[in-house]
Amino acid sequence: QVQLVESGGGLVQPGGSLRLSCVASGMLFSTYDMGWYRQAPGKQREPVAVITSGGSANYADSAKGRFSMSRDNVERTIYLQMNTLKPEDTADYYCNAYKMQFGIRHDYWGRGTQVTVSS
Repeated sequence: QVQLVESGGGLVQPGGSLRLSCVASGMLFSTYDMGWYRQAPGKQREPVAVITSGGSANYADSAKGRFSMSRDNVERTIYLQMNTLKPEDTADYYCNAYKMQFGIRHDYWGRGTQVTVSS
């Protein structure tokens, strides 16, 4: 059974930093593209950053220059280092694992971790 467990969220002041983690189990982690998504109250879930199985990361415009995503295939973990946080970064952050194999979509989500940026 695939499980994705996020951690690292919390309350931080504007300009502060947080590091989110997501540990995966029950899957061949290295073969999946991984992503961080977020959903603010009353808004749709949106992508923040994705990293391919090969380690290439891409970022939403809102995250460029402030957030950095990485993966550790040995630890089966992805990270999202978030710097210079803004109140508009307040959201629930979700970990996603995705791949297409033999025409079958494999798509898994964690339960999320809450990030609140407020003074």
